[in-house]
Amino acid sequence: MQPTIFRLTLALIVGALSLPGLALAQGGTAIVATVNGVAIPKIEVDAIVHAQEAHGQKDTPQLREAIRDRLITLEVIAQEAKHKGLNKNPDVVAELAIARANILAQAYHAEYLKNHPVSDDELKAEYEKIKANAGTKEYKASHILVDTEDEAKSIIEKLNKGAKFADLAKASKDAGSKDKGGELDWNRPSGYVKPFADALVKLKKGQFTETPVHTQFGWHVIKLDDVRPAKFPDFDQVKPRLEQHFQEEAFNKEVAALRAKAKVK
Repeated sequence: MQPTIFRLTLALIVGALSLPGLALAQGGTAIVATVNGVAIPKIEVDAIVHAQEAHGQKDTPQLREAIRDRLITLEVIAQEAKHKGLNKNPDVVAELAIARANILAQAYHAEYLKNHPVSDDELKAEYEKIKANAGTKEYKASHILVDTEDEAKSIIEKLNKGAKFADLAKASKDAGSKDKGGELDWNRPSGYVKPFADALVKLKKGQFTETPVHTQFGWHVIKLDDVRPAKFPDFDQVKPRLEQHFQEEAFNKEVAALRAKAKVK
């Protein structure tokens, strides 16, 4: 793992190694220090402070002084690396190019999201659609998962003869439920794979499937333990996630369009 000093200031390392000696203080730009004649502008401190604020840190004089000290250390190391010719090392040149492209891509992504907000009407329409598809009931189910249809049929036969579901569930392939009598968490039908959900919703409370249910996981014997009205989060609770989903989908389309226009050989 890279030391924190380098992780926190990747963008600034790129600048320090690839543009040493640049007169960043021209035009009255405030500087926080100079190292062997190379200016460290205040804007670099500001950038790191803003990044830290996004993670809950407060902007304080102590934080700014600590960042200034880190940047001085970085500049000292960067200058020595250049003195040793490391800025011409092919691997270093490649890493700098990748870092630069990544930083620019992140900046473009942030600007795109800022300039393409999603309206509340769009978000509410999607919320209602998801809510309708989620269903109005939640189901508490238990299941026994085995490899073959014959094994599942044998389990059903034993259940019909009075065997306890929880006892037979100990042979289940589902490690997460076998020691709990096959019990699963409360879930909507949409939370299960379709063959499982289709079989589950046809059962009455206490019933189990009389024929094995096949999914990509294997063969199931399913028992319905209970049903209750489904609770759905309020719009305000899911709005941030919906907004992020909408914006990321739009951004991915934008990227696809950019790639389609690019001349790639």
